[in-house]
Parts: sequence; structure tokens; C-alpha cells
Amino acid sequence: MKLSTILKTMLCVLFIGNIAIAQKAETPDFRYDTGAKINEMTLTQGGTMVVATNDGLVGIKPGSNELLFNFTDYGRVKPEELTFVPYAPYVMVGQTGFASISTKKAVIDYMSGKKLFSTEENGWKNVMSCDVMMPQNKLVVSGQRTSKEKFAMQVAVYDLNTGGEDYRFNLGDPNRVGIAKDFSVTGRPLLLKDYLIVPTAQGLVAKKAKTGETLWDNKLKRVQWMVTNASETDIYAFITNDNKSNTKIYKVGTNGQELWEDEAKVKGIVTNFEILPQGLAVVSNTYNEGKSVFAGASESKIAMLSATNGEDMWDKAPKTKGYVQHFYIMEDGILFGIQQGGINKISYDGKTLFKKPLKTGENILTMAETDQGLIYITSEDANIVNMTTGEKVWDKPLKYKRADAVSSGFDAKNNRYLISADEKLFAVDAASGNVSDFAKTKFEGKEAPTLVDVRNGGILLTSDQNLTMLDWDGKESWHEYYRAPGKSAFGAIIAGVTAVASATGSVVAANSSVRNRIAKYDAQADRDADLAGGLAAASGASVAEMLKRFKATAATANAQFILTKLDDGVGLVKVNKDTGAKEKEIVLKDKKPEYQVDDRGGILYYKADNNTIFAYDLKK
Repeated sequence: MKLSTILKTMLCVLFIGNIAIAQKAETPDFRYDTGAKINEMTLTQGGTMVVATNDGLVGIKPGSNELLFNFTDYGRVKPEELTFVPYAPYVMVGQTGFASISTKKAVIDYMSGKKLFSTEENGWKNVMSCDVMMPQNKLVVSGQRTSKEKFAMQVAVYDLNTGGEDYRFNLGDPNRVGIAKDFSVTGRPLLLKDYLIVPTAQGLVAKKAKTGETLWDNKLKRVQWMVTNASETDIYAFITNDNKSNTKIYKVGTNGQELWEDEAKVKGIVTNFEILPQGLAVVSNTYNEGKSVFAGASESKIAMLSATNGEDMWDKAPKTKGYVQHFYIMEDGILFGIQQGGINKISYDGKTLFKKPLKTGENILTMAETDQGLIYITSEDANIVNMTTGEKVWDKPLKYKRADAVSSGFDAKNNRYLISADEKLFAVDAASGNVSDFAKTKFEGKEAPTLVDVRNGGILLTSDQNLTMLDWDGKESWHEYYRAPGKSAFGAIIAGVTAVASATGSVVAANSSVRNRIAKYDAQADRDADLAGGLAAASGASVAEMLKRFKATAATANAQFILTKLDDGVGLVKVNKDTGAKEKEIVLKDKKPEYQVDDRGGILYYKADNNTIFAYDLKK
């Protein structure tokens, strides 16, 4: 064969290969070359797609084909080195060295794409703590400085709107001769209006903002987190012992003095803490698996402590016999639900307000206010109870077999609750409590409805592969089923959920006033606004953009996207929720496509090859 013929053949093969690659998926609206092998994709709460690659971290925000950011300073970033700050537009990248001390740390605003902080650019050798403070929108960093500053132990505060340093100060004397005291930071600092309290191995240290002047210190060593009341007059500090069997709580005044004669002690780890006019509501969890029978049960403890002296105000704490799954502050007392089953209410002076604890099924999926009382829905039953007495409003609770998928909705037009379980849709009259078998809901593909959506034209039930519209009498108007492309395909599908950091005790406490308020049933907008927590009080362009997303109606509210096998290969179909009509097909062709759908933003992200992500505008 002639050389020219061989070259033509090779060029033809290459050309055909390139066509095959280009036609692997339908032409996208946006195409992103990450520049390195893609290892992980994370859809953030703010809507930016953050992609971990072999070279670093990439940010994608549809609107152009350009990357929002490409952070390659630290090379490949492992999943455990990423922290997405809950309800704030920031991702932290941290690489650790000896004794788990961070040698490198960076904070990226994933809404704007700006790198706001990095250890190497700000003169840090090692970082011991790095905490985003909301709603102040500040970053508090502690650790050891570089040799230029004699490896001094310092704390700094940075403005996350600009990335600029507000102020920085020493912990201890860097010029001290001999063995210096250990001023390592042991927990999350507390940022107040005019000063910062830092927990150290020597005790709490209060430093004046801007100047770093020491206002006071005390000997309360190794505090892990703190919380204050709205007026910042009372500070509560928490220390959990090494084996996590108990937590000590201290009250500190504005001059650093301990205000209680003796610390308060609760069993286990504090998971919820609320400062109330009546006292201090505390929930703590004990974990005694594998220990002796004398260690006690693994369960939640609920206590009400006096803000004056820290003493337990209740003669007898309520029994939980399980873990507190719901915890709500009411006008007349505390309402709580147990994961293992059971709901009770106790007054602030320790009296049981319900005539007797309410027995329920396990796993309380919903507890919410209605005009008739408190509705609860578990994996086994549902009912409405009187908020004052705990008596059941429905004569008989709605009971069903323990179901993996239980969903519900409220039909305001006909004043009834609709609950899907056991291949049935039950209708419960809100006024009378009468229960009827409204419709059968046997879905194809061994699925069960995961959503009850009351729409203008009827009642829509959906799952991954099924959609069924019922009229107001429970008769099926239409049904659409798209077979899954095969079990093997689902191994690579990434659920379109938001990745957030695990809540620490301090985060739990900071957001307790939001989390501990019971919502109205079917008040999605109210719940979405609450999700933002302290974000609403923060300032800054990225915060405002993120808040706007929280409050916006989902862009795909009127359509569902289903992965199935199409004529040209595996892909997604866009199905109209009101008519069942197929409005669009997006061919991906991969047998095991990796993708995520951003429901709020209306964007499909698809990993087209090792280095490339396609984005499709689903709103079209």
C-alpha cells in the first residue's frame, strides 16, 4: 500500500473517530473543558457545579463556555479535602500534614469564582482552625505564621466580601524566651460585634476587634464551641470529654468571669441548644453501643437548665427511648418527636402537656402545623393530634405497612390530605378525619410514588420512571412510564442533591432558632426561606445571588426528566407534568451516563468524556 493511501486511511479513521466523539451526545448549550480528568462533580446550594479534577478544582456556571474558576494551586484535591459551607457561597480546600494540621487552606467563593483566602498568600505556615462566620460574612483563621513573623501563633479575621484582612493579632508573646505556653486554638471562635473570643489550650481569650487588645482571659481550657444570646451579654461554652460520654456547659460574662458556681453537665454530645426566656433547652445524644449494660441506653436526653445557675429545672426529664428527630419551641412548651416512634410535649416548668405520650410508627417523616392541629406522617402511620392535649383528631390513625416510600400533599380545593403508601393513595378529609382509599397507585418497574403534587388540573404522582395524573375523583387521566436503561446504568448516575458539610455543634446552635420553629404543612416557600438561616441577614453580591436562588421557584417545576433508552441510545426525556406529553429528548448515548440535574436552575450537567462536561438548558 502506498504511503499516501496509508495516510489517507489514517486521516479518515481519525476523522470518523472525531465525528463519533462529537456525536456521543446531543449538541449541548454549553461545553466545558476542565483541562484534566474529572473525578467528582458536586452541585452546590448556590447552583454552581464544582468539579474535582486531577489538576485541582473547577467551577462551572452556565451562561458561557468559560470556566468560572480553575483552582490548581494544590493539585489534585481529594473529596475529604473539600468542605462546602452550609448556606453560604463558599467551598474550603484543605490539605493536611502531620497531626492533621492544615498546611494549606484556601477559600473560594463559588458564586463569583474568586479565591478569597489562601494560607500561602496570607503568610500562614499551619492553620489550626478556619471558620466561616455567618451572617457576619467573615472568615476567622488561627494558626502559626511563617518564619518572617517568628512562627507566632496568631488569629486573623478576613472580610469574605472582598477577601481583605480586617485585623490580626498574636496569641501569646512571640518574643518570649524559654518554653512558651501552648495557645493552640481548640475550637470554633465566637465572633461578636466588638470583639472575638478564642478558645485555646490555656483558656478563653477575648480580643478587641481591629486592635487585638486583650480585653480578658480565663482558665476555661479546651472549649470546643460557644454561643451567645442576642444582646451578647451571656456566653455559653461547651466542652465534651474525650470519650464523648458527657458535655460540660459553662456560662461566661462579658468580663470573662464564670457566672455559675458549678458547670452544668449533660450526658453525651449536645446536638441542640436554645436560649429561651424560660431557660436553656438542651438536647444531647448518648452513644453506648458496645459498652457495658451499666452505661445506659443509646438515646437523646432533653433538659431545661436555669440560665441563672445552670441547675436542671425539671424534677423529672421526659423519657425518649430513642433519638430526638424533631424538636420545636412552642409558646407553651417543647414539642418533640422520636425517630423510633412517639411524640410528646412538655411545658417549660417540666410538666407533661399531653395526657400521655403519643404512640406513632417509626421514622417521623413530617411534623407540621395545620388548622386542625399537628399532623404527623411516619413510615407506618399518620394522624392529626390536638396541639394542647395530644389527643388524636382522626378517630383512627391511618395505618399502612412499613413503607420505604411515603409521600403526601394537601388538596386545598377539596380540603383533604393525600397520602401515598402501600400502592394506594389515601384521602383524609381535613374537617372530619374520614379516610378513604382514593386510588390505586401500582407503578411499573417495582417503583412507588415518591411525590404527590396537587396541580391545577388534578393530582400528579411521580417516581423516577413513572408519572400518573388523577382527576379529582381519583380516576386516572393519563400514565407515562419510561423503562430504566438497565440496572447497570444507575451505578454511575449522580443524584442531583446538594453537598453540604456535616453540622458541628456550633453550627447546630447557630441555626437553632430557625431549625426549631415548626412550619405550616405544605408551606414550601416558608421552608425554603428558612433553609437560608442566617444568610438573609448577611450582605454581599454572592450572598444576594444565593438568596435569590433559595427564594426562586424551581425552573423545572412543570416538567420531569427521566433517564431511559431512546431510539438513538440512552438519554433523558422531558415530560410535561400537566399533560404527560414528551416535550424534549436529550440523547446522551452512554450506557452508564454520569449526570446531574439542577432543578432550581433548570440545567442538566453531563460528563461527556474524561475531561469534558456538557450543560443543557432544560428551560427551553
